[in-house]
Amino acid sequence: MARYTGPKTKIARKFGEAIFGEDKSFEKRNYPPGQHGSGKRRGKKSEYAIQLSEKQKAKYIYGVLERQFSNLFKKASSSKGITGEVLLQLCESRLDNVVYRLGVSNSRRGARQLVSHRHITVNGEIVNIPSYSVKAGDVVAVREKSKSLEAIENALASNSSVYEWLSWNSDQKAGTFIKAPERLQIPENIKEQLIVELYSK
Repeated sequence: MARYTGPKTKIARKFGEAIFGEDKSFEKRNYPPGQHGSGKRRGKKSEYAIQLSEKQKAKYIYGVLERQFSNLFKKASSSKGITGEVLLQLCESRLDNVVYRLGVSNSRRGARQLVSHRHITVNGEIVNIPSYSVKAGDVVAVREKSKSLEAIENALASNSSVYEWLSWNSDQKAGTFIKAPERLQIPENIKEQLIVELYSK
C-alpha cells in the first residue's frame, strides 16, 4: 500500500471534519463524497465500522501507514500508561509531526518532505527519517543551509500555534521537545478508545 497523496478534501469529507486543517473546499461541501453524499438517509454504522473509521482517520491525520500504525499500537499496549493516550503520544513524537507542530511547515505532508530532503537536524545531526521518534530533551532544528528556504520562512511567518510540550527559538530556528504531550494537550479530534477496542478484538 502506497502512502495516500490524493485530494485531501475528499478524505476530510469522508470523516465529516477538516482533518488536514483549514480547507475552503470542505467548508463548501462538508458532506460525504459520492453520488449520494448529500442525502440525509444514511444507514446506521456498526460498532466495528465506527471503530475502523476512527483508526483510518488517525492514520490519515498523522500520515501513517497500516503496518506503522499497528507497530505503534503494539508499542503503546506494551508500555506503562493508558494505551490510547500512549498511542497518540507516539504519533506526536514522530519527527515529521514535531516539525509540523513547531511551525516549520504548514502541513504534516510538507514536514515529511522537509525531513526526507535532509533539511532537518536532531541534536545537530541530519535525520531524514520522518518516523524517527523524538525523545524528551531532543533539539529539532532547521539545517543551517536550509534556513533561508522560502517555504520554511513563509510557514514560520504564518504560524501562530503554541504547544506547551515544545519550545521554539526563532533566531536559531530550533525547537526543543520538552516531553511527550498529555492527552488534553493534543488538539486532534480522535477517539483513541475506539481504536484500542478495535485492536483488542
